[in-house]
Amino acid sequence: MPGYGAEMSFRLAAYAVCIEHGLVLLARYVSPEGDSNWTLPGGRVEHGEDPFDAVIREVAEETGCDAVVERLLGVDSRVIPAAERRVPGPAPHQNVGIFYQVRITGGQLRPEPNGETAESVWTPIPDVAQLRRSSLVDIGLALAQTTPPTGHVAPVPVGGLVQH
Repeated sequence: MPGYGAEMSFRLAAYAVCIEHGLVLLARYVSPEGDSNWTLPGGRVEHGEDPFDAVIREVAEETGCDAVVERLLGVDSRVIPAAERRVPGPAPHQNVGIFYQVRITGGQLRPEPNGETAESVWTPIPDVAQLRRSSLVDIGLALAQTTPPTGHVAPVPVGGLVQH
């Protein structure tokens, strides 16, 4: 990518878009510094792990629920400038997110044990716009609602209630 050096950090992540009866399952992430925002259940794909398996593992870890993948929704790639990173760094960070439509099949919502997810809540989709949230939420909802054949939607502007 022109203008970016090899020092850029990179993360591959898998995210679950769980929608039932007009509600979307959101997870409240709390950083070590105590900042909080809403995001989709999901996270880093470990080395050697299939993203399909990672999203199911992440849902279980973060929410306490069992889930199945129903379909691949799409992929989002974003470069976060160094100054806008949650933990500021010397270089930009690229996050590539794979979004899956996921259905909860069992379990019970609970906080993540010894983790950064304080709670998971079924949230009415119209209420999402009023929440302090990750741009990943908007990307996931746009993919689920429009199911573009390319698996790609326009980037979501960051600012106000929408965070990186």
